[in-house]
Amino acid sequence: MHAENGIAIDVLVEQALARGETAPVYHGLTRPWQMEEEATHRAIMLAQLTGAPLYVVHVSAKQALEQIAQARGKGQNVFGETCPQYLYLSLEENLAAPGFEGAKWVCSTPLRARAEGHQDELWRYIRTGDVSTVATDHCPFCLKDQKELGLGDFSKIPNGIGGVEHRLDLMFQGVKDGRISLEKWVEVCCTTPARMFGLFPRKGVISPGADADVVIYDPNGHTSIGVGKTHHMNMDHSAYEGFEIDGHVDTVLARGRIVVDAGQYRGSAGHGRFLKRELSQFLI
Repeated sequence: MHAENGIAIDVLVEQALARGETAPVYHGLTRPWQMEEEATHRAIMLAQLTGAPLYVVHVSAKQALEQIAQARGKGQNVFGETCPQYLYLSLEENLAAPGFEGAKWVCSTPLRARAEGHQDELWRYIRTGDVSTVATDHCPFCLKDQKELGLGDFSKIPNGIGGVEHRLDLMFQGVKDGRISLEKWVEVCCTTPARMFGLFPRKGVISPGADADVVIYDPNGHTSIGVGKTHHMNMDHSAYEGFEIDGHVDTVLARGRIVVDAGQYRGSAGHGRFLKRELSQFLI
């Protein structure tokens, strides 16, 4: 479930454009946290009525996560997911960047105001277990020719941030900063997603019989994120340009074969396999 009240947001967008408010920051201002909390609560109530499990994707508002935490506290089969952009980026610092620069960070749900404390609360909900997984909602739109479709009208900016390459790095920085434990890092990034989406024990564990998917991570290494540095995604910018991470991926193995080593791709075309998912291990 992507939880926002689209009907109400459409009205807010129409009103903003009528006032001449066209800059990227208004993407966030016309999608206030109330629209996310209300839709999350509504989805929870409908799931409760039907007895269905509920997985709420890319949660950005602390109030929406409070609804999820309350439902889980009552024993309801509800799970929340967030993304690194909601932990590190903000409406004031990124979406409100001068000119059209803020378009780089237009995504839905939107980045939230740091002054309102959403980022710190999301980290807390990861620690308490009410955020089950950390994904990226990877949407690698370029600024040139793609995000620029919304020049003069924020509602036409393609929604999405590219970040799949640095998810593990960004979350490991949370370990270094004392926000989460090493075990929680592995849990929300690797183990729980595999179990949630019916891929465990083939994925999400290092054990006999499992696919030998292994990341060798150097906790004492260093990663400088940015175009021309460690950025390999097919995009003309990085949402995390200039970030310095206290850790480094040394080697990546997929099914026992080295695919990344010393920052270089060592894989080959055709090595990938389609994975048929089974029933989630978290469903009651």
